[in-house]
Amino acid sequence: MKPEQIKSNVRQRYGKIAVQQSSCCQPAIVGCCGDDASAISKTIGYSDEELSAVPEGANLGLGCGNPIALASLRPGEIVLDLGSGAGFDCFLAAQKVGDSGKVIGVDMTPEMLEKARENGQKGNYDNVEFRLGEIEHLPVADNFVDVVISNCVINLSPDKA
Repeated sequence: MKPEQIKSNVRQRYGKIAVQQSSCCQPAIVGCCGDDASAISKTIGYSDEELSAVPEGANLGLGCGNPIALASLRPGEIVLDLGSGAGFDCFLAAQKVGDSGKVIGVDMTPEMLEKARENGQKGNYDNVEFRLGEIEHLPVADNFVDVVISNCVINLSPDKA
């Protein structure tokens, strides 16, 4: 499959997920990947505190780990989240960097960006913004961010290098 077809397929699939507000397995065969988004997220390293600290609808159960637990974020840092989806990790990062910091979420799916922006408004996240873009061509200036996080989106890129 050609790279543009892969991107198109990913964009369509994740656009559908954003609109349906379900994980990548749902609605599909019952039990294909477990329970709801919270249950999935608990199994990959998110705490109950983290799950309850974000706006409803931000966690779609799409990750493969908890990058916030590994990133050692500090107040005032600028964080870039590759493949930000509905904003889940961005909102957790925003709490760590505080009002003096900033979080930029980049996603190639317009539907996910719309959902993330709605979630950001619900949670009053003034230090988070979402930008349309691909991880191979980031809409961020060079040497602008302090920390880059990602939650498995690199697996979806046809150009991993």
